[in-house]
Amino acid sequence: MNKLLSLGMFVGLSISSLAQVNLINKVSGNGANDDGSFEFKTLIDLEATPVKNQGQTGTCWSYSTTGFIESELIRMGKPAMDLAEMYTVRKVYQDKANRYVRLHGYLNFAQGGAMPDMLYVIKNHGAVPQDAYPGLNYGKDYNDHDELEAALKGIVDAVVNKNSGTVTPVWKEGFTGFLDAYLGPEPSLFKYEGKSYTPRTFADNVLGIKPDDYIQLTSYSHQPFQSWFAIEVPDNWTWGLSYNVPLDDMMATIDHALENGFTIAWATDVSEKGFSLKNGVAVLPSKPWNKMSDEERSSVYTGPHEEMVVTQELRQLAYDNYESTDDHGMQIVGKVADQTGAIYYIVKNSWGERENAYRSGYIYASEAFVRYKTLSILLHKGGVPKRIAKGM
Repeated sequence: MNKLLSLGMFVGLSISSLAQVNLINKVSGNGANDDGSFEFKTLIDLEATPVKNQGQTGTCWSYSTTGFIESELIRMGKPAMDLAEMYTVRKVYQDKANRYVRLHGYLNFAQGGAMPDMLYVIKNHGAVPQDAYPGLNYGKDYNDHDELEAALKGIVDAVVNKNSGTVTPVWKEGFTGFLDAYLGPEPSLFKYEGKSYTPRTFADNVLGIKPDDYIQLTSYSHQPFQSWFAIEVPDNWTWGLSYNVPLDDMMATIDHALENGFTIAWATDVSEKGFSLKNGVAVLPSKPWNKMSDEERSSVYTGPHEEMVVTQELRQLAYDNYESTDDHGMQIVGKVADQTGAIYYIVKNSWGERENAYRSGYIYASEAFVRYKTLSILLHKGGVPKRIAKGM
């Protein structure tokens, strides 16, 4: 998930208030507008923490899953928290570097990551609040990891490619030194609400998140359904497993989770022309873009239209042809319906509070878009329908 890194670069850190409604099946709006533009009715809107800004980095995976975990804490009855995305990023850089060297460089080493990486860090290292580790130690008020990534990559490549064939015992110290210089030294002890914690005790005693209670689902026919496999994308550096289900079951899981108060971390592809941050919608029109007039292209963003019928075969073909890749991670927090009854999912982004016609910092993704472009979903196992969970 390392494309579109700079879309949120010049947007300040979010100061929005929390989403107001917790699974209420609220209805707003009074029918279609006279001009045929979208009129959305809110069906489900789960509580989420403020929209943040990943800046000029490929760390959407950390921002989306951090927001997801923050919503989980609210669902668990805990107060809203602001957790440090950059602590998770730091630990992933370190552990990815170790694996890169052990694999002689045959691993993707970049800013991107996978949806379960934050849970991996919580399980193996812990977590910290944002105040304890803002990760901005290089004179900017937004994240910018281009220089950092190049420096870190240079270190691990130097270790892998050295002529002597032996690995020095101090390369990790040099690697850690660069992380300290750019992100700040790792917080071994910090204060939270007047008490002292380590990353481990904070995760265990304050968050109380149990990583093994979370699962990732996907839907691809090149692997057997009702089985576990590692999605074959470069950013899945831990080779984390996903449970493979038919497309309709994946969509049923999304709906069931939202209806029962569970938000979802969403790995997707936003390279489609139908993904419009400016217009606040992600759509999948049935008519090919190259056969549309300029007026038709514009209208698909602003009002109801016929969308593509997405089958299991169609999404598999897009994955096989590299048309669907893991280029972005976001959080699904609810559902709306347009005036025709078509469903759109409320998606929290991490490109700052960019304004659009509907909800700043969010985008409404059509059901067809989600069916077509979902790489995987990550959620608490309590949000999975029993008939689907039975086979896990």
